[in-house]
Amino acid sequence: MMSPATAYTSPFVLSVLLLVSIPVVFLLGPRLLPPKMLPAIPDADESDDLALFRRAILSSSSATPMPSAASYFFRRRPAPKVAFLFLTNSDLVFSPLWEKFFRGHHHLFNLYVHADPYSVLELPPTPSFRGRFVPAKATQRASPTLISAARRLLATALLDDPSNQFFALLSQSCIPLHPFPTLYNALLSDNAGPHGRHRSFIDIMDNMDNDATLLHDRYYARGDDVMLPEVPYDQFRAGSQFFVLTRRHAIMVVRDMRLWKKFKQPCLIKRRDSCYPEEHYFPTLLDMQDPEGCTKYTLTRVNWTDSVAGHPHMYQPGEVSAHLIRELRKSNGTYSYMFARKFAPECLEPLMEIADSVILRD
Repeated sequence: MMSPATAYTSPFVLSVLLLVSIPVVFLLGPRLLPPKMLPAIPDADESDDLALFRRAILSSSSATPMPSAASYFFRRRPAPKVAFLFLTNSDLVFSPLWEKFFRGHHHLFNLYVHADPYSVLELPPTPSFRGRFVPAKATQRASPTLISAARRLLATALLDDPSNQFFALLSQSCIPLHPFPTLYNALLSDNAGPHGRHRSFIDIMDNMDNDATLLHDRYYARGDDVMLPEVPYDQFRAGSQFFVLTRRHAIMVVRDMRLWKKFKQPCLIKRRDSCYPEEHYFPTLLDMQDPEGCTKYTLTRVNWTDSVAGHPHMYQPGEVSAHLIRELRKSNGTYSYMFARKFAPECLEPLMEIADSVILRD
């Protein structure tokens, strides 16, 4: 039989335990429950990509390898081509300008467009872009879907034409800064890589504007130790997502599974503002696997002086001039910038006015 004292104290003890447990739940709950993550890449999208990548790798393994620059003078080979890879979620407003850039050089390039299937494209494609849209998946910021889209473009271009030897990733807000021959000659003349090979033009930095905190936050955007052991912090790199890769590096990117399984992990919702995987995957992978085969600078000029919410400066029509184009060309690298972004759609008219006299004339 329960004593009177026990019967009296039991409710009191239970009340005390309940009061004590409430703060414990608040303290330990977040540690016991899984953290809230941003959406992951759908399994179906991943499966489709893997099938595409396998076909691209098998096709490339039987293709003729890219010779050194010097060998072109002694062997008759098909002229190497530049694959222009446009990643867009809106109309290709500057396609009339690109048509001028491409004119007379269709035997030296191929063009591929990845347009987000949920975006609304109202303008009809111009001749060079017609029929060049690849099967696309949804893309969004703060997710690895932009990496997937770029890899999808690379794989498609590898499969489509073995003469594609350089792969330039661009956006709908990019414009050319030089005539096509200037770009083409720069790509072919650069043979400073190992064994006289051509190099990839890709931005690779081990810090971001000398701000170690920024790089640190991006490394841990998916959670503590998620990137280990494949990607140690001291090998985590940053750079522009817009590049020109050689064919061997394009194959390297499409073949990769080891680093991709880390970078495809979704970021924590609470660290959304530090989630820019597309600016880290490519420079980290190539710096790990072939650092000497990369220039470590990009050919695409961008202005970050007054960036807003992770977006660079967007040039407006009133800023377009011959002086601006000449300034945008200037680079600290061996070669001048070949492309620039971001330009507002309204800039098309003033850009077309100076296309023949400035942009397409060195």
